Amino acid sequence: MVSTPLTPLPVDTSRIRLAIQAFQPQIVAWRRRLHQKPELGFREFLTSEFVAQKLQEWGIEHQTGIAKTGILATIYGDRPGPVFALRCDMDALPIQEENEVPYKSQHDGVMHACGHDGHTAIALGTAYYLSRHTHNFAGTVKIIFQPAEEGLGGAEPMIAAGVLKNPDVEAIVGLHLWNVLPLGTIGVRTGPLMAAVECFDLVIHGWGGHGAIPQQTIDSVVVGAQVVNALQTIVARNVNPIDSAVVTVGEFHAGTAHNIIADSARMTGTVRYFNPTYKGYFEQRMEQIIKGVCDSHGARYELNYWELYPPVINDSTIAKLVRSIAEDVVESPLGVVPECQTMGGEDMSFFLQKVPGCYFFLGSANAEKGLAYPHHHPRFDFDETALGMGVEMFVRCVEKFCR
Repeated sequence: MVSTPLTPLPVDTSRIRLAIQAFQPQIVAWRRRLHQKPELGFREFLTSEFVAQKLQEWGIEHQTGIAKTGILATIYGDRPGPVFALRCDMDALPIQEENEVPYKSQHDGVMHACGHDGHTAIALGTAYYLSRHTHNFAGTVKIIFQPAEEGLGGAEPMIAAGVLKNPDVEAIVGLHLWNVLPLGTIGVRTGPLMAAVECFDLVIHGWGGHGAIPQQTIDSVVVGAQVVNALQTIVARNVNPIDSAVVTVGEFHAGTAHNIIADSARMTGTVRYFNPTYKGYFEQRMEQIIKGVCDSHGARYELNYWELYPPVINDSTIAKLVRSIAEDVVESPLGVVPECQTMGGEDMSFFLQKVPGCYFFLGSANAEKGLAYPHHHPRFDFDETALGMGVEMFVRCVEKFCR
């Protein structure tokens, strides 16, 4: 990823149309209201109720209760034309907020620490604007308010419920507020943007005993330590150096006392990669390595491995469309960051497997205001100037695709 400062670039607000600038304070108010009442995946009842209330108030056709708490809004242009979709996610994280702001989370242990409150507010702002300017686009716009992006995977059940059908969506766009980039930048690229997410849970069974008599034992800690080291050879020696991949052991639990050799050791972790041809490979290779290490020590193991999300891969045509719009909305040479990638994952990937589309990053950090904490941090927050920029980006995507 291109390294960029977190101090915001000058934002030329004249590039945001006056009608959107006019209700920027309202978008901020919606975002703050959502921030105060965060909800975990598939439990976004208050969030869903708020979104539905606004859509009803504006006379926008919508369906509720999709994949439990999801909503599909449908807006029709004044002329026949293509079907275009916009997607936002609505769920929060199990984090205790540490910000001292008037709109601080009122739900203990739950926080919008990834910007999904902003995504929902941007989608609402887009719905409102489009419903008042149907003469500016043709065809049909579907706005997908998705639950449970954070690990539970709300995209698949929404797709299964038919949000991309009747009428069939021809292209889809989504965005993520991104504190890795400063306000005044947009990250968009063709091809892989975010990584596949796969997870594993491993238990190594040895033979416990006294710490002073190791010859009577099979030390699960020693075996586990060798497994951790050996797993790193997959990326170092099995993955093509031109490709990017990560194998991370995030947890390692073993033992109960300083003088007891642990009977078992448990570790969990994640695997990330961009190239979809590696699907299935890491599980197979990990099993070979774990079995080899355990066999050499006489230990046993249980491996549970599962795929969470595929990689987010942008269609070249839709990414080109988004980039052309981004170049109009932001004003500096650094404004569009084409090589912006992350090993983070996103279930927007499931939508992109079904229809051509583009997912992009909207820079939202402002170090001068103390708004540069990373995503999933208890003090995460972002510069709300980005909200109007997000609406402008979405609206222009609709108008350019649905001519």
